[in-house]
Amino acid sequence: MGATFDPERYRERIARSEQRLAAARRFEEPDQVPVQISVGGSFYCRLFGHNIAEYFQDRELSIEVQLKGLRWAYDELGDDRTGFGIGLDVGPIQEALAFGAEIVRPDDTSPWGRHIIQTPADAEALRVPDPAQTPGVQWYYGELQRLREAVQRLDIRLPVWGGLTIHPPLSAACALAGPSLIYEWMCEEPGLVKRLFAKLFEAFCRLVDYCDSVTGATTTSIGLADDNSAFVSEAMYREFVLPYNSAIYERYGRDGRYLHADGPNDHLFGLYANVLRLTEMDIGGFSDLAAAKREMHGKTVIIGGLNCKDLYGDFEAARPAVERAVAIGAPGGGYIFGVGGETYAGVNPDTLIRSVRHAQQISRRRPA
Repeated sequence: MGATFDPERYRERIARSEQRLAAARRFEEPDQVPVQISVGGSFYCRLFGHNIAEYFQDRELSIEVQLKGLRWAYDELGDDRTGFGIGLDVGPIQEALAFGAEIVRPDDTSPWGRHIIQTPADAEALRVPDPAQTPGVQWYYGELQRLREAVQRLDIRLPVWGGLTIHPPLSAACALAGPSLIYEWMCEEPGLVKRLFAKLFEAFCRLVDYCDSVTGATTTSIGLADDNSAFVSEAMYREFVLPYNSAIYERYGRDGRYLHADGPNDHLFGLYANVLRLTEMDIGGFSDLAAAKREMHGKTVIIGGLNCKDLYGDFEAARPAVERAVAIGAPGGGYIFGVGGETYAGVNPDTLIRSVRHAQQISRRRPA
């Protein structure tokens, strides 16, 4: 394996980035706007010419891609990332593993799980899994151990991370049944939905607790990915989603509460800041940064501002979106420039690099 990554080369830069991020999180303006770009496995596969489907199944290929990705991110992209390591990346199949759904693996894209809830009877029959007795969960932690062994065998001196959880109840239900059916039931079968969500909440907690028991950690800071919340009204969110998400944050978010939702979530920003008391939120690419700033500034650190669709073309096409995001987000701190959500495979790497440089340059503060 030719790819290597030595974090010692970047210690000073990481320290500067940590200071920059800490200032922004205190709602102060750092020397320049912090930038963190969410590049991952699928983006790197497309960048380096690897098959995405093979990446998710071949552990040594996954290690190679992640190592090359770390080098590219630190040497070429140049954002304010402060972490490094090798992760167990199995794709978006958490619910399939936890509930025993069939996993579909199309060529050159991410895997996905088939829907196992199609009728109210299916929802009522769903059982909360015992992670210690669930084949998919045990397969996952077996893979995590095999990944650690491969990293050690290859003499790669980087942390290895992993842990299986599911989405919070609304988005987990949409993964198991499909969004349209869940939204329909929220209107026509509210009791059914609440019973289903209660089971998914219990499953979420069991998986977090099991992960802690396996890894020896104690979860005191938690992030949720709740994309489907964007498509319900505030009233429906308060009735169906808030009780469970709030309970998750109260149980596991003593030291930090992060949320990702692709959006548009503009109608929920005030609730996120004032009721859920989020510490950070990735606002996703389809929400308005100005609305997030208006409702959340001083309470919740905002991450994002760019949509992947802004970045498929050349830099000149992306420039207005970059400049708008910096102009709105940077004043007063509390903002980290980035792509809302995952940076998709196919985003123009040159445009991404130039967008990072431009955001840094136009936000740089001159010495007094």
